Amino acid sequence: MDNKDYKKEYLRLLAERYPTARAAAAEIINLDAIMRLPKGTEHFMSDLHGEYEAFCHIMNNCSGVIREKVEQLYGNTMTEKERDEFATFVYYPQAIIAEMKAKGEDLKDWYIVQLHRLIEVCRTVASKYTRSKVRKSLPKDFAYVIDELINMDRADFNKEGYYHEIFSSIVQLNRAESFIVALTEAIKRLAVDTLHIVGDVFDRGENPDKILDLLVAHHSADIQWGNHDIAWIGAHMGNAACVFTVLDISLKYGNLDLLEDGYGISLRKLSSYARANIDADERFYPVVSSAAETDADVAKMRKAVFFMLMKAEGQIIARRPEYGMEGRMLLNKIDYNEGTVLLDGQKVRLNRCDFVTVDANEPLRYTPAEAEVEEGLRRSFMHSEKLSRHIAFMFEHGSAYKISNDNLIYHGCIPLNADGSYMEFLGHKGKELMDYADETVRAAYKAFLKGEENLSALDFVWYLWCGRCSPLFGREKLTTFERLYIDDARCHQETRNPYYKFYNDKAFCERVLHDFGIDGKYSHIVNGHVPVKKKDGESPIKAEGKLIVIDGGFCKAYHAKTGIAGYTLIYNSHGLRLCAHEPFDSIEKAIENRSDIHSEVTVFETRENRLRVSDTDTGKELAEEVEGLKSLLGYYESCAAAGVAPAVGK
Repeated sequence: MDNKDYKKEYLRLLAERYPTARAAAAEIINLDAIMRLPKGTEHFMSDLHGEYEAFCHIMNNCSGVIREKVEQLYGNTMTEKERDEFATFVYYPQAIIAEMKAKGEDLKDWYIVQLHRLIEVCRTVASKYTRSKVRKSLPKDFAYVIDELINMDRADFNKEGYYHEIFSSIVQLNRAESFIVALTEAIKRLAVDTLHIVGDVFDRGENPDKILDLLVAHHSADIQWGNHDIAWIGAHMGNAACVFTVLDISLKYGNLDLLEDGYGISLRKLSSYARANIDADERFYPVVSSAAETDADVAKMRKAVFFMLMKAEGQIIARRPEYGMEGRMLLNKIDYNEGTVLLDGQKVRLNRCDFVTVDANEPLRYTPAEAEVEEGLRRSFMHSEKLSRHIAFMFEHGSAYKISNDNLIYHGCIPLNADGSYMEFLGHKGKELMDYADETVRAAYKAFLKGEENLSALDFVWYLWCGRCSPLFGREKLTTFERLYIDDARCHQETRNPYYKFYNDKAFCERVLHDFGIDGKYSHIVNGHVPVKKKDGESPIKAEGKLIVIDGGFCKAYHAKTGIAGYTLIYNSHGLRLCAHEPFDSIEKAIENRSDIHSEVTVFETRENRLRVSDTDTGKELAEEVEGLKSLLGYYESCAAAGVAPAVGK
């Protein structure tokens, strides 16, 4: 279809929706009004690593935005204790109501006071949106009433009394609790317009499944895949190396409940096999004990999994010489008599040579018992209904990278050579490599959904987990084997890609942005993956503000290293600010003590003029629609002037 035919078809489609000049003009006015509104608030979070309770609380307090509104509205009329109480009520309304009921008090007057306050907060967070958008954001059962309440004229005394009567009716009909929950949900939804998760929902923490349940239910969330996410994606599609990678990490952090209860992954065969064939080895003990098994039993399973992982990885490397990973096919490089391994051409002594399930003549071959365990585990991952839903979300709302409102968002890196040039892999580099990664993972998933296997694409999914040129990995190699079997700490180093030196350079970041089609004073790279050591004085703001690293150690395992418990980047109509969060105890303690996550806020970019919808990607799309509507309106007017009926749309 040439450009002329395309424009004609576009006008025809518009004419079907707006069949008269009056309808087209009304929509132009409506879209113009929308474009003049303030830009919606975007939140960026990264490296959640299964820390559900902290994530849930930040979702509830909207990274401090709700507390900020409470302070604005009630800073002069409530004590600090009352504001703490009310903010916690907004975050956890059902829990606070349950507490109040347990006291046996008459809650009628209390309900009415809270409803008045919640309406004020809801009106404030809704003020930057059109009434139509707000109405669509409201819970269906109460949408009309809430819409009326937040758009009432407060100067009208009679109307004030009228709405007080509405609150009384809600209480008398025993609908106060449901109405309050609906209001708090609306407040949270309106406070954050879009949520970007910059990778690594999975691993280490206990409940990535619960985090994903929240993201699936979120009105506007997207995810840029992290290396830990890609391992779970590969495991669900049946890649054995990814299955064993996920199992090894889950066993290491004692997350058996996540596997068995969360995702229905049966570990029975693995457990029986490990008990019968593997010794309890202190090197494989979990760093966090599991309630489901003894540490010794978990260690046996981990060790069994590790041997199978080495074989599965070796098989991929053997059939993919183009990966250039022959040096990591380590089971083939062990002298089982000497107890040494060949690393980068150097013979290195092992601290133990106990590879009881490895045949020195065919080191990459599974034993019959291992093959049975591997097949059962792969099937279990492939047929997990809950995991299937979560992986589907990660494809429908996820990608290797995303461009949003002049921000380039990705988890890992753009792989570089030592001189700062783009590293090439299979003929792809820079943006092309990112696109290739995204397309190849989707090709693997497309085959999987058809009940087929695209082995080449599926092997590449594993490569993204730990390959030298992977934009999700960003290191020279993964040294799990060395850390377990070699005492020399020099062998444990995982050298970062040169990207992590060059990303401090403004010119480099501007080059990357330009190569992705982004230019301008207010463009940025938003990055995760490598924890920022704030306690050592490291800043998350790199390259004079062109790149922001928002991995602040959300996972408890990183708190000591970073000195904080994660970052949230907030991009609203005024500019950019970064929230550094202190460690969060638990939701139970937050409710009990009426406490919040304390956050240090840094405003590091303020716009001269407040951003409007017209300045966003959505605004550009609306502007194009307005131009089309103006063309349609002009056509209608010319037809009217000529006294002929419009032909468009027929």
